[in-house]
Amino acid sequence: MILAVAGGKGGVGKSTVALELGAQLDAVVVDADLAMADLAAGRGPDLHDVLAGRADPLEAVCEEGPVALLPCGRTLAGARAGDVTRLVSAVEAVEETYGSVVVDCPAGMAADVGMGLLAADAAVLVTAPREFALADALRTRALASELDAGLAAVALNRTGENPPTAEVRRALGAPVVSIPDDDRVARAHRNGSPVAALAPESRPADRFRDLAEESRLAFDSRSSVR
Repeated sequence: MILAVAGGKGGVGKSTVALELGAQLDAVVVDADLAMADLAAGRGPDLHDVLAGRADPLEAVCEEGPVALLPCGRTLAGARAGDVTRLVSAVEAVEETYGSVVVDCPAGMAADVGMGLLAADAAVLVTAPREFALADALRTRALASELDAGLAAVALNRTGENPPTAEVRRALGAPVVSIPDDDRVARAHRNGSPVAALAPESRPADRFRDLAEESRLAFDSRSSVR
């Protein structure tokens, strides 16, 4: 299974959701935000090296942390040197060996967003309970549909009391899981860990488990149809 995590608007917590899904699905997380990597990098080769043909995708996977990660480089020069069209084959190579992959796509509508979605079997869309964020999410949903990355679920992130779950579901046409705004998520992410490692019985940990289950169900449904 290859699951893309996308969000039309930056700053909605997309990388946090990708890390949490990687933990719940026992998947390798590929940080495919080529210009603004947000997940912890190791000392070995990274995605910039893979896309530039300097490294094999499997040798760039770091298994040392709580979640296996194919990190992205953090320099603009590295981003420019790579061929983004190699992303699909790189992700597929990782899936063949590890079984499940979560691709943390960049925000916006640039070509590298499309490559992450093109590689994916399904997508999780991350948005926030704000009108402008939902408008961006609608554009990303349209791109995912065009590239045949079926929308598995929506993560309505950093919600307070009474999140507009029903309204978002009607707008985006997919199951919506609201993730409460909780400082434990941010603290765990700063340490490169999922919140379930810090607070396994917390509401955010429960909601990320729900989001992972929705993703599995959507993947199984698409696989049975095919």
